Amino acid sequence: MQSASPYYTKTAQWLHWIMAIIFISAWLIGFYSGNFLSYDVDGSFKGSVITLHKNIATVIIFLVIIRIFWRYTHPVPKLPDAMSPTMKTMAHLGHLVLYLLLLALPITGCLFSWSAGHPAPVLYLFEIPRLVQDNPELLAIVKPIHIYLSWFAGFVVLGHLLMALKHHFIDKDNVLRSMIGRKNKR
Repeated sequence: MQSASPYYTKTAQWLHWIMAIIFISAWLIGFYSGNFLSYDVDGSFKGSVITLHKNIATVIIFLVIIRIFWRYTHPVPKLPDAMSPTMKTMAHLGHLVLYLLLLALPITGCLFSWSAGHPAPVLYLFEIPRLVQDNPELLAIVKPIHIYLSWFAGFVVLGHLLMALKHHFIDKDNVLRSMIGRKNKR
């Protein structure tokens, strides 16, 4: 559903930016703990960092469901007329891939955590009920999937950011402004 307004709704804008901050934070914390910390050297610190990663990342499951519902019940701005049909298709596919990754990453993260015998906490408030128990066979499958998906998601988000900047600085269209908000009227 497309809108005559050149801007996303305020709710869509807030959801977008909150999810962006959460995703980038969780990604950086996960990258740091996975590549620079060791249980042999920094055992309890690494455990605390991973717990922080999980507490932040699990929030995405809830926000992406709200965001998808909001996206399909509220109109979105039209893409610029100057964009080719191929570019418009690529933009729609890129957003679809982002939504799928925003679902797949926390789901595989929960499966990773549960199959390793750990909880999937949310903002230090509660835990997502375990759907699987300790399972080394499942862990051997979901751990690399989660890691590879995180790398792929990092590149997709970087591409998303670069395309937004391209629209703003090179194409000089309204694509980035549509997600930032309306200009103040004087």
